[in-house]
Amino acid sequence: MARLGIDFGTSNTAAGVIAAGRPHLIEVEPGRTTLPTSVFFDHDRKVTTYGSVANSALIDGREGRFMRALKSVLGTPLMRERRQFGHERLTLLDVVARFLQMIRERAEAATGDTYDRALSGRPVRFHSADDARNAQAQVDLRAAYHLAGFSDVQFMYEPEAAALASGPLARGELGLIVDIGGGTSDFSVFERNGDATRIIASHGVRIGGTDFDRAISIAHVMPLLGRGADVRNALGTGTHTAPNAIFNDLATWQKIPFLYTPDNRRMVADFVKLGVDAALFARLNTVLDMELGHDIAFAVEAGKIRLNAHDVTDAGIDLREIEKALWARLTKAQMTAVLADHATRISDCASQTVEMAGVTHDRIAKVVFVGGSSLLHVVEAAMVSLFRDATLERAEAFTAVADGLAIAASRDLPL
Repeated sequence: MARLGIDFGTSNTAAGVIAAGRPHLIEVEPGRTTLPTSVFFDHDRKVTTYGSVANSALIDGREGRFMRALKSVLGTPLMRERRQFGHERLTLLDVVARFLQMIRERAEAATGDTYDRALSGRPVRFHSADDARNAQAQVDLRAAYHLAGFSDVQFMYEPEAAALASGPLARGELGLIVDIGGGTSDFSVFERNGDATRIIASHGVRIGGTDFDRAISIAHVMPLLGRGADVRNALGTGTHTAPNAIFNDLATWQKIPFLYTPDNRRMVADFVKLGVDAALFARLNTVLDMELGHDIAFAVEAGKIRLNAHDVTDAGIDLREIEKALWARLTKAQMTAVLADHATRISDCASQTVEMAGVTHDRIAKVVFVGGSSLLHVVEAAMVSLFRDATLERAEAFTAVADGLAIAASRDLPL
């Protein structure tokens, strides 16, 4: 029975097999071989939708629960807490399993084959600083695959899969995979001899596109909703700064669904009454009342992508869902400054990977960019400064991992 390669991503997911000797990505949505890793529980219709349909349900304002960046929760206690989702009580493990089951069923419908074996991509490090949580994340993901109907699951580091699908290298040359996904950054140093690819070293850090979005949102959107603003004390005189926790959660993709609690609503209502600049907190109140957290997150992501174009130096984050004519201005220089710490940590991890391989930076002949966030100018600039003589490859940035998993699944490579 065939093995299905699945690139279950923080932001997007793809699946692939080998057909006519080449990687073939499954059409997991009409006309598309990738789909957003999004889930929407439609309360009115009592159905669950996935991918672009889930995104559209949110944008259309349907009543329900929207979830994205579920991969980032793997390994945490949140995965096994039972919560109310529409008419059901489920764990996040159940939610991930249903998403993977949907991928399996669509792959079977598209190919006519049956898949009960999977080769799943995984980051080198789900969690950078916590070994126990990092190990638990793979336990959680394996359990989700079993719930989804896969009897056998193996895992492969995502950058190592991408190396299998990368372009040619001359004998003796080394390549570096730079895989910046939605939640993690992963690197592999590799060499190739004909069709044989040898991985020399792999390393990773828990930083990705959703972290970029969070940093931009905290710095440039949340102040428009009251972050850093003063609130009068309920008793006596004086003021205090509104606590950061609610703003930090509102800027974090995976925490947004759990933000709309009665306690938070009461707290923000108090901010509106006692805020020195009540208009700021009135916007925050609108966000909670209308449950616009994910709308903000999508707007930040869209602004980041627009500003990343080479010919754009100034863009805006569209917040008109909150208030007519409300925009957060963002320049390329501001975005570079906000993401500087993240870029440094990514650069450090790339250097550490090369050191683990036992070679110097000038031995890297080719840098292969994988994952949508690898194409951000701050990431490219960091890599160019490290590997000045290397050629750059970006051709298959969005599908290289899935292609490589399809290749590895067909060969039953040792993993």
